[in-house]
Amino acid sequence: MRFLLFLCILLAPIVARAQELTVFAAASLTDAMSDVSAQWAKAGHKPLRLSFGSSSTLARQIEQGAPANVFASADEKWMNYLTEKGLIVPGSRRDLLSNDLVLVVPASKPVHVAIGPNFDLAGLLGPNGRLAVGDPAHVPVGIYAQQALTKLGLWDKVAPRLARTDDVRAGLLLVERGEAPAGIVYGTDAAVSKAVMVAGIFPASSHDPITYPFAVVKSGDTPDAHALLTFLAGPEAREVFVSRGFKVE
Repeated sequence: MRFLLFLCILLAPIVARAQELTVFAAASLTDAMSDVSAQWAKAGHKPLRLSFGSSSTLARQIEQGAPANVFASADEKWMNYLTEKGLIVPGSRRDLLSNDLVLVVPASKPVHVAIGPNFDLAGLLGPNGRLAVGDPAHVPVGIYAQQALTKLGLWDKVAPRLARTDDVRAGLLLVERGEAPAGIVYGTDAAVSKAVMVAGIFPASSHDPITYPFAVVKSGDTPDAHALLTFLAGPEAREVFVSRGFKVE
């Protein structure tokens, strides 16, 4: 019995160092966080367990008890939601990244447009085409898109013609496949696809700042989780985020 107790004490630090961390991250972070996970592993840690999706879906999963150590949202709204529920470790929240909102079209049908008040988005869609975008009811990219289209005087015309998707990558896929003549995504999503091109960039003044807050989830609060958050704000991770087109705060 004493030997087993001694063995447990001896192995405890090793087990702690080997902890696998789970990160719930916005779909637009898919490529960047996969790269960061490789850097984290190179630094001597276990690769991260990554779960991607709409920030709204991930936040609700955390609310329902899904195990996560760190949450990375594509907007302030869903981080605020979990904070108000008491599910985020106080003081751990950091706004690390920002992004652009862009209009994309299939690369096989290149076009450039000047995005401004009342530009002819309906003409770009054609008589039957739909605009691919995350559902404005809850998906951050869709919320930003609705803000921009409203500010530009286009929302009422375009709202009935949305192809609403569960996250930004699903909207990108519709344009990649040619199932939608245009879509609204983040600049970083457009950058990872050879099947689309950026037709125009929405003015930053047309929507709320696109901010990515990261924080430790209270149910997954461990020293390693805080170490990961420090790593995500550090130079190695910042270099990865910049290489993927994000702007670092």
